[in-house]
Amino acid sequence: MADVLHTVIAVSGTTVRVADTDGAVTDIGLIELSAADDFEVVRASSRTPVPPATPLEGLPEAVVAEALWWEQHIVEVMRGVPPQAPAGTRPKPEYDPAVVSLTRREQAKAAELTAAGRPVTPSAIAKRRRRYEAHGVVGMADHRSAKPVSAHGRVDPLVVEAMQKAIAEAVQDATRTATYLFWRTGQILDEGHGRGSVELPSQRSLCRLLEKLSAGKHTTGSACTRRSLADRPDGPFGERSATAPGELMQMDSTPLDVLVRLDDGVPARVDLTGMIDVATRSLTAAMLRPTTKSVDASVLLARTVTPEPMRPGWAQALAMSRSALPFRRLLDIDARMEHAAARPVIVPETIE
Repeated sequence: MADVLHTVIAVSGTTVRVADTDGAVTDIGLIELSAADDFEVVRASSRTPVPPATPLEGLPEAVVAEALWWEQHIVEVMRGVPPQAPAGTRPKPEYDPAVVSLTRREQAKAAELTAAGRPVTPSAIAKRRRRYEAHGVVGMADHRSAKPVSAHGRVDPLVVEAMQKAIAEAVQDATRTATYLFWRTGQILDEGHGRGSVELPSQRSLCRLLEKLSAGKHTTGSACTRRSLADRPDGPFGERSATAPGELMQMDSTPLDVLVRLDDGVPARVDLTGMIDVATRSLTAAMLRPTTKSVDASVLLARTVTPEPMRPGWAQALAMSRSALPFRRLLDIDARMEHAAARPVIVPETIE
């Protein structure tokens, strides 16, 4: 080291990075440095020293590259030359610590980066410089990408659990307001963990949390709809896929909010019951009934596997012979296809 005063600016593993009074940066092994005859700790720096660099393992490559890029610029602001600069490198005039103040160097770096297409303010450079002095290169990394993302943001899991319980309690009760649910959430927390031990987030955070937890449950909406959704079984309402006609067919019934005149002349509402093939999205059969009964399932199945005859008044364009279906092949299977409507005949394998 030729009896030259050096300042330690970083330590990485067994390598020490030092800068001399001219700003030249050199890397030297820790063992080699401690074994040198002229090695001596002269004094502590009057300014907070640059701490050892912390490894960046575990962070995404893009985050590591960004941190190292910032280190080059921040060290240049602090010492006059970037790290890994060849020995004897002189600092640029605007970054020379001997003649330019730290504030002016930060302003020069902000102007340089802004001109290069990375807009940044001098105060942002100063903030990064202080972070580098406190934490080293790890202070330049964006650790937000390494943090696990929760479905409920930064809300305390205890608050989430308490609000879920409050929402569950409100299913069979009269419709509650959001304000009541917030109050009930706080009450559950006080009962389970002691008064004031768990702090509720802001009103806006509670509103966002309630919106996520009550999505599709009608917690603050119609009580009838809320109870109906809560009583719905889980099994049949899952998502299923099918790749061939008839592999999976679904049957369902829904009330129509219209009045029709029944055979006895009395107006009443009716139920629409239908069967759909999942693979082709074809409605193979449907019927209207005042009330749906179990026998209607047999009727739908019979209509699904039976050709639909052309009705009087139907246009010939609706005939099976005019459709894109393999009419001749189907005619060989069932002679009724000759006068049938263009509706696919699908034999179901599984019915839900």
